[in-house]
Amino acid sequence: MKAISIIGPKNSGKTTLGLQLAEALKDMGQTVAAAKFSHHGFDWQDADTTEYAKVCDTVAGLGPSETFVRWDKHNFFPDLFPLLSADVLIVEGGKTIGLTPRVLCLNGDLKDGTDWLEPDLAIATWGEHTLASIPAFDSVEELAKLVMNKAFLLPGLDCSTCGRENCKGLARDIVTGKVGPEACLAMHNSIKVDINGASIGMKPFVENIIAASVREMLRTLKGYAPGKATISLDV
Repeated sequence: MKAISIIGPKNSGKTTLGLQLAEALKDMGQTVAAAKFSHHGFDWQDADTTEYAKVCDTVAGLGPSETFVRWDKHNFFPDLFPLLSADVLIVEGGKTIGLTPRVLCLNGDLKDGTDWLEPDLAIATWGEHTLASIPAFDSVEELAKLVMNKAFLLPGLDCSTCGRENCKGLARDIVTGKVGPEACLAMHNSIKVDINGASIGMKPFVENIIAASVREMLRTLKGYAPGKATISLDV
C-alpha cells in the first residue's frame, strides 16, 4: 500500500485537497482509503470524514480518546494498516507521524512559519505559498501521478535496523532520494506477511524466531525439500 500525508495549518484546505486527490486516484483505477487525525475528537456528524466516505473505499478517524473503524479507545496509527486495505492511503493531519511522505497544503496565514510542518518530509506543496526547495503543484491530476510514483508507507516500528534512529529518519532519506523504501529491513526481509493485503513489518529478532520455528516444523513434513515456501493462513 502506498501512502501520502496532507499537512498544513488549520483552514488551509487540507480536506478539499484530500478529496480532490482521492477522486483523481480513483479515476486512475486505484482503490483509496483515507485516515483523518483530529485533536478534538469526532461528533459522528463530522463533515470531513463524511465527505471522505463518499469518495474513498475505507475511512478511519484518529482522535485523542477514540479511534474509528471503530474502537472506543485510542489506537496507534500502524494498528489500522491491515483494516485500510487499498492501493493508496491518504492521511490528513498527523504532523508528528513520520511514516509517509507529505504534501504541504500552504494556503492562508503562515504566521508560524513552515518549519513545524517538517518540509524535509515533503515531496510537493499545494496552495498560494511555495517553498523554494519543494516542487509546487496546481494540478490535482499531476499531483496524483507524483503520489503514485513517490508515495510509501513505513511500519512505525522504530527498530533502527536500517541504521537510522527511527522510521522518520528513514522517511527523510527516502524523500531526498538517498535510499529507496527497500532500505526498511523490517518490510524487506526473508519473511513476507500480508494481512488483508497490507504488509506487516517485523523486527529482525522476531523474523529470526519465526523463520527458525517454521523451518524446523516444515522439515518434519513428508514432501519437504529446501526451497522457497509459501504459506497461506487465515487469522
